[in-house]
Amino acid sequence: NNKRGGVQVHYAHRIVTARKNRGSIQSITLESYSPDKKATRLVNAKMFLDCTYEGDLMARAGVSYTVGREDNQTYGETYNGVQLLDKHQFVDGVDPYKIPGDPKSGLLWGISPAALQPIGSGNKQVQTYNFRLCLSSNPANMIPITKPAGYDSTRYELLLRAIEKNPKLQFNTILSPDRMPNQKTDINNSGPFSTDMIGMNYEYPDGSYDRRADIQRQHELYTKGLLYFIGHDPRMRPDIRAEMLKLGYPKDEYTDNGNWSPQMYVREARRLVGAYVMTQANCQGRTTVTDGVGMAAYTMDSHNCQRIVIEKNGMKMVKNEGDVQIGGFPPYPISYRCLIPKVGECENLLVPVCLSASHIAYGSIRMEPVFMVLAQSSAVAACLAIDAKTSVQAVDVKQVQAELKTNPLADGSTPEILVDNDDADHVTRTGNWTRENNPKGAYGPSYFTANGADQAVKSVRFSPAITTVGTYQIYVYFPKFAEASGQTTLIVSDGSQARIILVREADIRVEGQTSGEWVSLGAFSLSPGKANYVDVSTKDANGVVVADAVLFVPAAR
Repeated sequence: NNKRGGVQVHYAHRIVTARKNRGSIQSITLESYSPDKKATRLVNAKMFLDCTYEGDLMARAGVSYTVGREDNQTYGETYNGVQLLDKHQFVDGVDPYKIPGDPKSGLLWGISPAALQPIGSGNKQVQTYNFRLCLSSNPANMIPITKPAGYDSTRYELLLRAIEKNPKLQFNTILSPDRMPNQKTDINNSGPFSTDMIGMNYEYPDGSYDRRADIQRQHELYTKGLLYFIGHDPRMRPDIRAEMLKLGYPKDEYTDNGNWSPQMYVREARRLVGAYVMTQANCQGRTTVTDGVGMAAYTMDSHNCQRIVIEKNGMKMVKNEGDVQIGGFPPYPISYRCLIPKVGECENLLVPVCLSASHIAYGSIRMEPVFMVLAQSSAVAACLAIDAKTSVQAVDVKQVQAELKTNPLADGSTPEILVDNDDADHVTRTGNWTRENNPKGAYGPSYFTANGADQAVKSVRFSPAITTVGTYQIYVYFPKFAEASGQTTLIVSDGSQARIILVREADIRVEGQTSGEWVSLGAFSLSPGKANYVDVSTKDANGVVVADAVLFVPAAR
């Protein structure tokens, strides 16, 4: 918070140059790109953090970085490089030519003439970008989707062919409109032809600001054209058209940018090649670092990188290449060393976003909450380096970890207390509970389940280590669970008295892509040394009860 920290924030600026001396950045020059104010600003500092999606300071500082996909052999991986898999893919037999069956007619828009390279081979192709779309289904808050300037319906011919070849494709599998509060959506890419503008972003990572702006404009035109095409082209299947016409641009969002997001989804651009490189082995737990300063918890995920023609059973057909979705592993630590350059390259730079990871490992790390954690960890390390008058490479990582643990909010306030079901020191079970490993929707690597239909009452007790007397808001995490009991009995004790709370499944609202919901149990006065606890019980349950995590949030911050 810039007000709490007294930080002066300068918006609408971007880096022009970085001046280094003896292995350290001395200053950077920024330019304003506000239309009504062109000016430069010189910034001198002891430490620098590059938190951009593109790694622009990192590149100008002259440290090692890479773009694209490594060969599998580079880091002993199996899901890097070229991958022709089955997700977000065309079914067999979709003709790639303008005139079906006639190669001389040329390829449809969006298909590359490049040949498929060996599986696992590396190249400089970048996983595709798109816009995450906030649309509205509320007629009173909706701006109709109209034909954008520069619209070309031939760009979307492949979508018609994909639907014709695979009638199972529906509106919800073409645009994936996750429902959000206030009758709005979060629409992401879905299926063989969607909002991802495949193969059109290769020049973006190292491109000039003008070139990047042009690429973003092309993505915007493509996406607005796609929405218009789905809703208005007479060749589109009527049921799909009808669903599209229920949505429009929201009147109350992005009001200073034509009701359109100003931020293109730059999934991956430059990546530091630093003191340590996170790889597939880290994601899957074959290698675990001890200098972790954040946790990653997403699948190894890459969107497609190119759209090409292959031959199968003597037939030419279009396929997407590059999509990878491999999960099934628990959260894992991210090394401090992947945030810093190699020794000798730069002593006062940390890179928490375009960090040092292989393409496929970056696909697991690249979530905004993780970037936020790594940025805070980087800031802590930068402060320690300043205080010790040393380099970021010489920082004692144990000090960073200790500061993050004891002062997680960075302001000295009493931190939240999270008790997860895997916390053996603070969780006890009564009765027969099953530990479900890596289930979808769990908070952390697992949760406990018990059948409430059994006569014997079973419970899981979550006992927080309260160190500061005060009032705490208590929340219990409920993951999405098809067989969940219609009600769950919870018992909250403040050490003096116990209170029974009944949570009904029907009252828990889980919206959008959220995997579960924190349900408030209310505010309770808790003190150190007392028997403070929350019991999750099967009493009066009529289905499966899940015990996952409990959060204690100090009311006074």
